[in-house]
Amino acid sequence: MTWKLLAGACVAGVLACAAAAARAQPADTVGLAELSPQAERAIDRALGYLSQKQNATGSWGSRHKSGVTSLVLMGYMLKGHFPRYGKHGRMLDRAVQFLLRRAKEGGGYFGGNMYEHGLGTLALSEVWGMSERRDIRDTLKRAVQVILRSQSSSGGWRYEPVPKDADISVTVMQIVALSSAKEAGVFVPQKTIDKAVAYVKRLQVRFTGGFGYTSASQEGFSRTAAGVMSLLMCGEKADSRPVRGGLSYLSKYPKSKFSKSEKWFFYGHYYAVQAMYQAGESYYQSWYPQIQRTLLRLQQSDGSWRGSEGGTEYATAMGVLILGVPYRFLPIYQR
Repeated sequence: MTWKLLAGACVAGVLACAAAAARAQPADTVGLAELSPQAERAIDRALGYLSQKQNATGSWGSRHKSGVTSLVLMGYMLKGHFPRYGKHGRMLDRAVQFLLRRAKEGGGYFGGNMYEHGLGTLALSEVWGMSERRDIRDTLKRAVQVILRSQSSSGGWRYEPVPKDADISVTVMQIVALSSAKEAGVFVPQKTIDKAVAYVKRLQVRFTGGFGYTSASQEGFSRTAAGVMSLLMCGEKADSRPVRGGLSYLSKYPKSKFSKSEKWFFYGHYYAVQAMYQAGESYYQSWYPQIQRTLLRLQQSDGSWRGSEGGTEYATAMGVLILGVPYRFLPIYQR
């Protein structure tokens, strides 16, 4: 696996609603207070770094621009910065315009590969959830249609927008994108989700709980994190056999998972921290402090994170999304 990966009246109103929702959460919900001052500063420094790296086209990155731009856009929105509003409004709107152009050029497809397309669909879903722009809505609908047409007979997706093959990495990204689009009001057939979930479950190794890539014999940390997150997002309970097995696999995985030596470090933890957050307080409280310490230690003096998976902008955006899970300003990060 290569990176092949890899608003209403005003923003103040959105943030006020988010804050009110946070106060109304049940007692076992993760709170904003669990973000240490050091983590908040790290996120701000990372966003400051990214604000200096936007390309003239409105994109970020030198490769996989649709995917990296989508991740950066979500990183800013996670902190409560939205297109057209506030100090980063124009910059983020340029990013949205870049994604809209890419989709128009591709007939609804964001280009690159289906992982990037899933990220683009996810980002526009989150933007549309805070906007009433018809151009975003129409582009999002076309992007969803690309995903629906590309589902293979096995229930999964591969890197090309054709229904021929599947792997867990690309499949989970499409599940996340479709789930977000559905929450934003775009029609997604339930049978599409059901087939995808069935495919993911077939990749689980029953005796270990881990998930494989294209077969159940290729289990690994990042693949299991992705698999568990997708099942939780689709309504599986934390005490169901597949999810419980996956959570156990992740918990028992060697401590190297909190070291940058772990292969697909940012990709794996992007899904793992969300899985732990969705699974409940006990899982989250044993996980988040450890990945927080690791990311604080690895952050560069310029605010970036470095990673071999997809470049510095990719790693930095991923670092923000991992550290910033408790903010919950994006619907996908809510329980």
